[in-house]
Amino acid sequence: MAPAARVSLNKFLITARKALLAPPAQRPNPLIFVVGNESADLDSLCSSILLAYFCTYRTTPPTLHIPLSNLPQADLALRPELTAVLEPAGLHAQDLITLDGLSQDDNVTPENTQWLLVDHNSLTGPLGARGFGGPEKIIGCIDHHDDEGVVPLTVKPRMIEKSGSCMSLVVEYCKPVWEELSRLESEEGNTDSPKEEKWESQLAHLALAPILIDTTNLTSKDKTTGWDRGAVEFLEGRLTQAQKTRSATSGGQGYDRTAYFNHITSLKEEIAGLSYRDILRKDYKRWKDGGLTVGISTVVQGFEYLLTEIGDQKKFTEALRAWAKEQELDIAAVMTVSNPDGKFTRELLVWAFNERAAKVVKRFADKHGEEGLQLQTWGDGKLDSDDGNGEWVRCWTQGRVDKSRKQVAPMLRDVMKEAARL
Repeated sequence: MAPAARVSLNKFLITARKALLAPPAQRPNPLIFVVGNESADLDSLCSSILLAYFCTYRTTPPTLHIPLSNLPQADLALRPELTAVLEPAGLHAQDLITLDGLSQDDNVTPENTQWLLVDHNSLTGPLGARGFGGPEKIIGCIDHHDDEGVVPLTVKPRMIEKSGSCMSLVVEYCKPVWEELSRLESEEGNTDSPKEEKWESQLAHLALAPILIDTTNLTSKDKTTGWDRGAVEFLEGRLTQAQKTRSATSGGQGYDRTAYFNHITSLKEEIAGLSYRDILRKDYKRWKDGGLTVGISTVVQGFEYLLTEIGDQKKFTEALRAWAKEQELDIAAVMTVSNPDGKFTRELLVWAFNERAAKVVKRFADKHGEEGLQLQTWGDGKLDSDDGNGEWVRCWTQGRVDKSRKQVAPMLRDVMKEAARL
């Protein structure tokens, strides 16, 4: 079912979708999925596509790997930045294979699937709830989060390293097959054809976007690593010839790193037209630990913006309570990232909905609030609450701006696990 020779990203996704929709007797068994985490941000979405593409061509004949976007189809509309990244890759949002494709097929089961995880190392969310991605079904993992010990030590790849963007690790892993495909095309005399140059440009643009976003155009000292710098150097090298040809033949401006970064960033930060519910679910992760459930939303504007430009304090708190009820949360958290007056700022709100959760959140604040996160009361405490009915809400400005959800979530989850042992 896999394409015998390298094709464009668009044709690759068409082939993957056809394989998924084919009758069970006519499709690969097991089906191999490459899936990012449930926040479904640029890093996860783009990494799953690129990794699936090159893993398909690691074998002869090719072994189809299906890139699965870990979100419902409708949620793609919440990500205008994704559209801007897919366009130079020759793709549209509707080309992606989302969770809707699995929900409609009773023949796709945990037993007849295998999973290659990217940008996470434990399958949670709707897929995990359906029993997919158990340790015995995980065939590989590339990730830059803390290792949760779920992925077997024997699988390959098992690449869990610190990097600003998971895509940087994906690029490193895919380099050999990428270069080998280019070498084979060179021997066949195809590397100078417009088709192959266009494919190189599409792949490179897709890979560059999340790396530039996650490292703030390689300027973030806290996030940027050698993996990220090396990946950008490699990818821009793949672009060079294609861009030179494009500029010479069509008068195009070619690739400009800063312009590309600024364009994607401006779209990512535009949330004015979204409801509170859409904002809370756009970049969201959920975990269960110690008998409690926590959900953390990352928002690209600060609380002042949320309370004045989207609605007001009453509407925001009502929406957050409703979202927590919908998600069956004991603890809801909102982490904001913004740049007021050019200063990079993080804020954190946590809301415990019962006495046990409140004890956990208070312990989290006591343990990490001063040194670990340098938390200071936000807005003179106007979002804080202790209603005496077991609920507890605190909102802070976060002094340690180097601590994103990737670091804060494990801190909170560890306290949840500790509470369960008491």
